[in-house]
Amino acid sequence: MSITVDTVSYTAGNTLIVNGVSLSVEKGRVLGLLGPNGSGKSSLLRLICRLRKVQSGVITLGENDVASISRAELARRVAFVEQQSNTDTQLTVLDVVKLGRTPHRGLWANWTADDEFAVEEALLRVDMLERAEQFWQTLSGGERQRVHIARALAQTPSELLLDEPTNHLDIQHQLEILSLVSKLGITSIVALHDLNLAAMFCDSLAVLQKGEVVAAGTPEDVLTEDLIGRVFGVRAHIQKSPVHGRCNIQYLMR
Repeated sequence: MSITVDTVSYTAGNTLIVNGVSLSVEKGRVLGLLGPNGSGKSSLLRLICRLRKVQSGVITLGENDVASISRAELARRVAFVEQQSNTDTQLTVLDVVKLGRTPHRGLWANWTADDEFAVEEALLRVDMLERAEQFWQTLSGGERQRVHIARALAQTPSELLLDEPTNHLDIQHQLEILSLVSKLGITSIVALHDLNLAAMFCDSLAVLQKGEVVAAGTPEDVLTEDLIGRVFGVRAHIQKSPVHGRCNIQYLMR
């Protein structure tokens, strides 16, 4: 497995946020992390990339306990894309993506051909190379998110974590972002709210409720009418989509 979470718990103050969570992601696959607001999705992602400290349990990347990996190595290995990142500094798209090379360079290191290749390749993969000299502030929300992903890809990570990457985007950009992530071939965990998008683009799903995993497996196994009612509090009808072949969820009025 590329990422394994084994009975991990995390408490903030007196509140148990993540409670004995276990899950795993195979190399090159995409895991969708689902759950209501406050279920622990964002906290779990931060535990995996060590922005939060695990209080019990073990997280491994490949064969290595994440707690034993140096900060420098972890920064080179794991890329984290948050919901939104803003800056008042006048930066171009190229400037933002170049920041992804920081973990690979010493304090006074010269820019290398490897750096140049990684940045150009990242911009190509998100279809933003022609916008490289455009200022960040002039981009749409969807374009900014693609640049964030390009910055992450410039790190040349082996694991990619994304926290609600489609939040506040219109449907076109939601589809574009998740289609892009699903084709990267990088081990990825994506926290999502939209169950239909998760079913379309994720290889497997894990559902959190009150900090615990209540279901995990393929989209077809996880997204049942019973689970959606219990966890999300809504009635649903599920059928196989004739378009993409994955399960499609229709929400019903009570």
